[in-house]
Amino acid sequence: MPHFDLPLDELRRYRPTSTEPDDFDAFWEKSLLEAREHDLDARFEPVRLPLPGVRVYDVTYAGYGGHPIKGWLVLPAGATAGEPLPAVVEYIGYGGGRGLPHMHLLWAAAGFAHFVMDTRGQGSGGWAQGDTPDPVGSGPAHPGYLTRGIEDPHEYYYRRVFVDAVRAVDAVRAHPLVDSARVAALGASQGGGISLAVAGLVPDLAAIAPDVPFLCDFPRAATLTDRPPYSEIGLYLKARRGGEERVFRTLSYFDGVNFAARGRAPALFSAALQDQTCPPSTVFAAFNAYAGQERSMEVYSFNDHEGGGPYQQGVQLQWLSAHLGR
Repeated sequence: MPHFDLPLDELRRYRPTSTEPDDFDAFWEKSLLEAREHDLDARFEPVRLPLPGVRVYDVTYAGYGGHPIKGWLVLPAGATAGEPLPAVVEYIGYGGGRGLPHMHLLWAAAGFAHFVMDTRGQGSGGWAQGDTPDPVGSGPAHPGYLTRGIEDPHEYYYRRVFVDAVRAVDAVRAHPLVDSARVAALGASQGGGISLAVAGLVPDLAAIAPDVPFLCDFPRAATLTDRPPYSEIGLYLKARRGGEERVFRTLSYFDGVNFAARGRAPALFSAALQDQTCPPSTVFAAFNAYAGQERSMEVYSFNDHEGGGPYQQGVQLQWLSAHLGR
């Protein structure tokens, strides 16, 4: 597969035309204030498994609208209150759910608390089950999640998801074995896009590691690639002619580029130059906008959306161990 996007030297300079709405900060401040009117009610139920190296908790907490959100918390078996752990909060790729606990052993094996947020309404795509419904409906939408409620930012699906994601940080910080000052956010694809949103909304994260992030530079992505999920936008507009301005205004409240401009935590990004699902220019758009003084980018020249895969996980292990003191 050839490189189809900008050359690497241009990617390193690429900045999209600004699409940030004037009330971006007010919109998200109101969204989070409304969510925090509900008690977090974080509950950690022990799960008995034949995994002597870890302790697993089935977590439920109140996300957007007070709706119950599920997650897994996986801790090293020897964790004690006298030595609280740094934590990694992980967000899942598009269509996937939290899956099963034994799928999430890497970070606990490295000495971290690992919280995996279930993405509301997802987890029936065939690769990882989900356990969190989305009780909020929407108007007409193309199949998938990207156009649900897209006519109005207040009703848009990812408003609920991003609020859930911020509350996931609150939930993991509520556990007595977690050091609340050493919490990082990461994820691949959709999970990377969610981690960028969290970086822009939670000012005191210790680090973020968005891997080939989705949900960035929507105007370019929707016109550059015909792969899903971004193709959902074009298919929606194909049927609803004349709706471009309204749709892209909604998306501007959820664009990773705008969240990146507010991120301050040390950041480790990755991009794949043959990625036709999340084109590299959209990833670099967020990276180049990132406001934090410490940021780095891993580039995989001959990979599609799988990006660095386990190689990138190895880089993250080293990097987060250094930044979280583990």
